[in-house]
Amino acid sequence: MKYRRVGDSDLEVSEIAFGCGGNAGLMVRGSAGEQERIVARALDLGITYFDNSPDYGNCIAEENLGRALKALKARPLLNSKVEIRAENLGDVADHVVRSTEASLKRLGADYLDVMQIHNGPSHVDPKLEGKVYAQLQIDHYTRTGGAIEGVRRLLDSGKIRYAGFITRGNDADEVRTILDTGLFKLINVPYTLLNPTGGMAKPAGLKVGKDYGNVIGLARARKASAAIYAPLASGALTDDALAAKPRHALARQEDMASDKAQKDREKTLAVSFLARETGTSMAQAAFRFILMNPGVATALGGFSAQDQLEEIAAVSDMAPFDASLMQRLNAVWDADFKA
Repeated sequence: MKYRRVGDSDLEVSEIAFGCGGNAGLMVRGSAGEQERIVARALDLGITYFDNSPDYGNCIAEENLGRALKALKARPLLNSKVEIRAENLGDVADHVVRSTEASLKRLGADYLDVMQIHNGPSHVDPKLEGKVYAQLQIDHYTRTGGAIEGVRRLLDSGKIRYAGFITRGNDADEVRTILDTGLFKLINVPYTLLNPTGGMAKPAGLKVGKDYGNVIGLARARKASAAIYAPLASGALTDDALAAKPRHALARQEDMASDKAQKDREKTLAVSFLARETGTSMAQAAFRFILMNPGVATALGGFSAQDQLEEIAAVSDMAPFDASLMQRLNAVWDADFKA
């Protein structure tokens, strides 16, 4: 396993991280024995960074990771997040502090190595209802009593070492504003073979639902780094998805016959030469592409089973794709995945 420094911090993280989200499902729906065994194997493989959130299984993933680490007597680098919902808008800073303190209790930790705001900054005021939290109007970040104030309080108290936030697309200007505060060292952003705009200017012919505006480059220029979430495009960039096979029983299920799944298969097929011609799995090719970007500190793997963990951990020892393969990949993007 290789390691990368997060921006200009003193934090070094494994290139492959352990994601605890509900899409893969292990830390939400797996048994305690499975969770402990696979977390132990991840540590053996050199994975040092574990990414979590109260939103993953309504706090279950944090509780399960805390229990597993206690049993293993291990203390890797820990990340968790804060979700700001409609009922929190009157006291955002206080909520950021309270939520982080609750995460620490569930994880059995005295501090987080990284705490991130799970709401992406937005120039519009998103409609927050119920459990919705994906975005947050940027004024709720920057105003007195806003998210940034809560982050400062946590940093000053030592309850977090570093801070970060999530980007949700079409938000490069807002991301730049937040990064320019100098408080945030790690952004989480998608950056995949199906939508590479998180780490480059959008290829001319490529059509995307969201343009991430090369926020990885923005972060790097400001001495911050990126962690990549949804590196497999929510499971589309896998051999099983190409074969229209059902997902692992613990994973969040998707109708493999749906229009979306079919369109994703067609796009994945167009880039599958990267795996075929290098003798790797499709998932390994997806992670290999991500790690070629020098602004990426780590890619967040979501694992349902140990064989998936072993498959992805091996990518850290793989060389970048050569120039000829990248030239063909750029041609696929410019043709919007069409032959």
